[in-house]
Amino acid sequence: MGEEERGWKRFQRLKVSSKDISRRAKKAEGATLRHAHKFLVNRWDNIRDVRRRIIGWMFGVALLITAVGFQMLWFQRSYVTQAPVSGGVYAEAAKGPIATLNPLYATSSAEGTISRLLFSSLYNYDTTGHLKNDLASSTKVDASGKVYTLTVRPDAKWQDGYSVTAKDIVFTVELMKNPSTRSVMSASWQDVTAIATSDYTVQFTLPAAYAAFPQALTFAVLPQHVLKDVDPRALRESSFSNGPTGSGPFTLRLLQPVDEQKGRKIVHLASNETYYQGKPKLERFQLHVYGSTEAIGTALRTGEVSAANDVSSDVARSIDTKRYDILAKPVNSGVYALFNTTQPYLKSVKVRKALQLSTDTNLLRKELYATPLKLDLPFVDGQLTGAGIPQAAVPSRSEAAKLLDSEGWVVGADGIRTKEGQPLKLRVVTRKNNEYERTLEVLAGQWRKLGVQIETEVVDSTGTNQSFTQTVLQPRNYDVLVDELYIGGDPDVFAYWHSRGLLNLSNYSNVVSDDALSSARSRSEPELRNVKYKTFAAQWLADVPAIGLYQSNMLYARTKTVTSIGNDDKLISPAERYAGILNWTADRSAVYKTP
Repeated sequence: MGEEERGWKRFQRLKVSSKDISRRAKKAEGATLRHAHKFLVNRWDNIRDVRRRIIGWMFGVALLITAVGFQMLWFQRSYVTQAPVSGGVYAEAAKGPIATLNPLYATSSAEGTISRLLFSSLYNYDTTGHLKNDLASSTKVDASGKVYTLTVRPDAKWQDGYSVTAKDIVFTVELMKNPSTRSVMSASWQDVTAIATSDYTVQFTLPAAYAAFPQALTFAVLPQHVLKDVDPRALRESSFSNGPTGSGPFTLRLLQPVDEQKGRKIVHLASNETYYQGKPKLERFQLHVYGSTEAIGTALRTGEVSAANDVSSDVARSIDTKRYDILAKPVNSGVYALFNTTQPYLKSVKVRKALQLSTDTNLLRKELYATPLKLDLPFVDGQLTGAGIPQAAVPSRSEAAKLLDSEGWVVGADGIRTKEGQPLKLRVVTRKNNEYERTLEVLAGQWRKLGVQIETEVVDSTGTNQSFTQTVLQPRNYDVLVDELYIGGDPDVFAYWHSRGLLNLSNYSNVVSDDALSSARSRSEPELRNVKYKTFAAQWLADVPAIGLYQSNMLYARTKTVTSIGNDDKLISPAERYAGILNWTADRSAVYKTP
């Protein structure tokens, strides 16, 4: 047997004694108790003597730790803040319907919104309300004022990678002019010729000099390479109307039907990473389309969207202002009481003047949400400059009564003015709209105090069984119409007030006014145009074809966490709220402050 095996055998033969283990355990226990007595029990009296100092020391340490924590939080606040960040989804509500995504047929607010986000134009308005280059990089006008030559920026591309060229501009103009296309802009372009003189140069020739022509170059440009083989008669029904290719800041991802009966849809957009002005900060944009302003209000209250256009005054009053900001932004439109000057009683300037003098627009504006700006002229504030701007007469019911007395309108026992046995009776019409209806109510009250018999009528212009244009506007089916006129970025109001104007809803005609309006639109010198428009405004106030009631507001709601329309932004129209869209954000995050 080897040595190793013998050692192993010895280990196996070892015996463990339980008494020995017990003796050793007792010995260890005794040693532990002696140490406990020596270092704890015997010194406990000493610990009790200094316990106050120990507690005080522990409290001081806790206080120091707390102070350090608060100090860290305090200093963090000085170099960290909540700020808008890129990315996220901006969900905005707008009133529909959306029947097409083709901008040639855009009529509703929602359709106009999509056109602005998916497509580019030669010109657009910036956040100061001034016209700026978009696709156009430069413009030249010849000495006659009839030929405009524009250069298209070479870096603009369609969302499928093709370059935007002058041929696309010409193609779009030809589509707008073609009666078979049935474009809503057809009438405005019939006499304009557009030709491509090079790949990136387009020339417009007008039948006569027109100073406001650049304002017309804000139309959405369409891609020739996509639509060249589509019959203009079938363009509205083509696949392009549901899946367009644009060159704007966003691209279409999905058109999602939600509830066809209620006109509920969601248009899903993605940021265009190759957009020539830079990629938007938003990753996604959702346009939620609703059939009514009431549905928009519900969407805001339930948090379905983070912002909304087409907010009515009733909805604005009902929104939680702790959660939402409500912006009331003046736009270049005005609400007027338009007199049908061909109606028997309103042919008289004195009668129209009396109605003007009995209308207190200051009281009227106070009755409306956010107290809209005053509007006495056929222009918005700022479109006429310098000294000598005509001023409207100060309201005076007594002066108004004298004018009607001089015209033979006598107040009867019932308080109604009559002449040759006939009451001074006016039928006042407006569209179904909270603000218009309240305006109509206030106007009727003020005019009734003058002894005028007022019959009011509110027409639902969104109804499917009647067309407001066909039943009211075209036949001039009213004595007085309370309605909104879009004035725009240029003071050219020829269409509304010239005797040949297509939208002359007052049937107004005056030689002095006609001459001033015709001359002003044909000259490019700002100073001369300003003088001409002052002449027209003075004659307009004297003839009283209408009463300016107030400047229109766009009401826009948004949650406090998003960044969109700037507080100082000036809007020409609600569609121009996207002038700063590249810097809109949907999210906020903690970021370090820049030293």
